Amino acid sequence: IDRGSDNSWRISLNEATLPRLVINRPYLVELRDGCRDRTSRAWLKEKLEDARWLIRALDQRQKTILAVASEIVTQQQGFFLHGVSHLRPLTLKQVAEKIEMHESTVSRVTSNKYMGTPRGLFELKYFFSSHVLTNTGGEVSSTAIRALIKKLIADENPRKPLSDNKIAAILAEQNIKIARRTVA
Repeated sequence: IDRGSDNSWRISLNEATLPRLVINRPYLVELRDGCRDRTSRAWLKEKLEDARWLIRALDQRQKTILAVASEIVTQQQGFFLHGVSHLRPLTLKQVAEKIEMHESTVSRVTSNKYMGTPRGLFELKYFFSSHVLTNTGGEVSSTAIRALIKKLIADENPRKPLSDNKIAAILAEQNIKIARRTVA
């Protein structure tokens, strides 16, 4: 993923990692010429259809990955523009409904697939997280909350570290109500 000249996001697959399958035409012609009986021709026809099916299936898989990645980018604009603290709660079901596919398909597509972004390399599963309700009725991604806690800890005075209660209180000031034990 990268930004286009018009500031829109451009999403593409890494062509270097994709399997490139084609039917070798000269070899196919040679095989056809060698098929003298009906059984051989039927076998060759079956294998040719199998090969075409596999090529179509791989093409569909690539289109599905692009559709899922595009929807993730659409849903997570804040993250791509401002960082992890702007990561929104997002479920597989929400993406599945938007792209009109089954949730299990989205789950398979996001497993062990990565997105290179201006903010680094992320597994597609990274963009999905549960949510915590805010005091004002909104939602915050649990991943964004972890990032806030991590930043608070990184910025604390090592001689006087923040207590779990204090971290929970700081988050409460930002309308994020979580228990001290959750912070721990």
